[in-house]
Amino acid sequence: MVDRIVLFPYYWALRLRNSYYRNRGQKSEVPAICLGNITVGGTGKTPHTEMILDILQQSDEWGGRNIAVLSRGYKRKSKGFQMVGFNGPASEYGDEPLQIKRKFPAVSVAVDRNRVEGCDLLVHPEKVQSGKYKDKVHFPDFSAADIIVLDDAFQYRKLRPDVNIVLVDYSRPIDEDQLLPLGNLRDLRERISEADIVIVSKCPRDMEPEEKKSWADRLGVAEEKMFFTYIKYSDIIPMYDSTDRHYVYSKKAIMFTGIARDTAMQYYLSDIYKILQKFSFGDHHKYSKGDFQSMLAVVKKYPAAALITTEKDAMRVYDFQGVPEMLKERMFYLPIQVDFLEYGDRERFTSRLLKSISGR
Repeated sequence: MVDRIVLFPYYWALRLRNSYYRNRGQKSEVPAICLGNITVGGTGKTPHTEMILDILQQSDEWGGRNIAVLSRGYKRKSKGFQMVGFNGPASEYGDEPLQIKRKFPAVSVAVDRNRVEGCDLLVHPEKVQSGKYKDKVHFPDFSAADIIVLDDAFQYRKLRPDVNIVLVDYSRPIDEDQLLPLGNLRDLRERISEADIVIVSKCPRDMEPEEKKSWADRLGVAEEKMFFTYIKYSDIIPMYDSTDRHYVYSKKAIMFTGIARDTAMQYYLSDIYKILQKFSFGDHHKYSKGDFQSMLAVVKKYPAAALITTEKDAMRVYDFQGVPEMLKERMFYLPIQVDFLEYGDRERFTSRLLKSISGR
């Protein structure tokens, strides 16, 4: 209630905007899956996007088709529509689109703030290969998309997807949050009702059935629409050819991140290593010479320690050409995946997702 009083103009602007766009919005020519949230960052959109791509690639209907991902490309330097190149810089596309492209090289990944335009160009590559886009797109040769996954487009109301998937962070329930800047909500809580699927992310593994039911009640969402996922960490991966794999077996580590929240990663690594020091930068941080010099001073103090970051951070670190060799030889990243708490939920989710986009 406080946010509605203090942020009265903002609240009603959102109400009016949502009212205007209800039952409006343009549909893309091919099925579109929107993955988004109501809060600012940190709900795990990228690993969930990767999970959806994996489901589509393994499905009978979409496995042999041209799958595309369209993202805004947060904090990129480039303008307009761009196809993401496998070896391109994160500064041109954003760290998350580049990460997705490197994990799914067969998927067409594009960035465009204008999602209507982006979908149109992904479906009609001939428009990119000629005309006004010809000299502006770095990688104009790609196949027409048969299906598009929209990363972080729940607030982009000019485009109406076939299915809306909304993520809610287990540790930040939207019913206990407030609108920006008093809280973390970027949209009205009641917009959760527009979701076709709701995923509560970053859940504890021992979540009880009663608690799951309480989530459906508190969000006002039918239980059949609700799913619960948790984070799975994979083996840490060397970042460079010169990285010495022996540092994996060190009992000590230095951690550095530029993400919204790194507490879960710290807890995980603390079970394996003694965390000697942690560098926490802002989300989507652009690494500088000064950052690496600070890390180098700590590495010299603890020469046996591994240097570990996130997979998303690795995309941005690669952009910096002057990483000291002493850091490269002990630098690793920790990949993450998401999975459902209940074994049968993956099949249930897959069935609901594919049914939503069939027949288009």
